[in-house]
Amino acid sequence: MSEKTATDHPVNSLTAWTGASAILFDLDGVLTPTATVHEQAWQELFDGYLSSRPGVAGYRESDYFDHIDGKPRFDGVRDFLASRGIVLPEGPTDDDPANTTVQGLGNRKNGIFNDIVSAGVEPFDGSVRFLEAALARGLKVAVVSSSRNAPAVLEAAGLSHHFTVVVDGVVAAREGLPGKPSPHTYQYAAQLLELPSTECVVVEDAVSGVQAGQAGSFHSVIGVDRGAGRQTLLDAGATVVVNDLDELL
Repeated sequence: MSEKTATDHPVNSLTAWTGASAILFDLDGVLTPTATVHEQAWQELFDGYLSSRPGVAGYRESDYFDHIDGKPRFDGVRDFLASRGIVLPEGPTDDDPANTTVQGLGNRKNGIFNDIVSAGVEPFDGSVRFLEAALARGLKVAVVSSSRNAPAVLEAAGLSHHFTVVVDGVVAAREGLPGKPSPHTYQYAAQLLELPSTECVVVEDAVSGVQAGQAGSFHSVIGVDRGAGRQTLLDAGATVVVNDLDELL
């Protein structure tokens, strides 16, 4: 029996983007497999940091999905530290990565991530097929990512030419937009596309991103299960959950 969600919920899967005018894509884990790079970078960061904190529980794989996935970088630092009962000074936004502050640790993680991504990024084949099908149907597209590295990742993946609208962590900070699970970054992308949110589909793999889509008045929220769990994404508010976006074609 096929494990594809499309066969489990054919009506939702076939209508999830019917009648929409735009697709708003998350980046890491939806268009590119860089979510695994983020996981690797976070683990390397906190393994190193926690080694200096005896008696504090070490970093676990589940911590990424429980406290970090889909959130702006510094929120991820704060929320993970809070899970261990740790409060650190905030530090300036350009704090030295060697410093033990929220901003310092966030910047250290960013350096680790960029070192890994510099080797190149291959987008998900199924996501590229879905993106091309959306464009062929005349839909507008945008990327909405908590990452401050979204333009560089899109360029490395060969996808940047498809997206004139990219709302990333830098844009969110500049515009004063709260990050996911708030819907504001997705709503801002819809505004830049000159469309009402009700005509835009949100595509997400993170619980916080699905919650952002569910919190706004969007056409639908497509969840892509890259590890968060199908039922978890449905419970967060996904209209439908697939293993790969080409299941919707």
